[in-house]
Amino acid sequence: MSPLLVPACTLDTLSAGDSGIILALDVGQILGHRLAALGLRAGKTVRLIRRARFGGPFHVRVGTTDLMLRAPDARCVQVRKA
Repeated sequence: MSPLLVPACTLDTLSAGDSGIILALDVGQILGHRLAALGLRAGKTVRLIRRARFGGPFHVRVGTTDLMLRAPDARCVQVRKA
């Protein structure tokens, strides 16, 4: 399947071990700047390392940086599965 035909989803829908290309961040300006400073930018590859239980944070890796994202923030990151 062509990469352009793969439907977009949000980061919170990925399974542990899945990777995706960030398409957009649907967040406010302040959070957007903070996430960009941490490496979450459109075009970057992100990997979901693990999900915490009971709706806890998501452990993600962007390049060599590991981050913990709250579930509401992960729902705002649009990705295309890689």
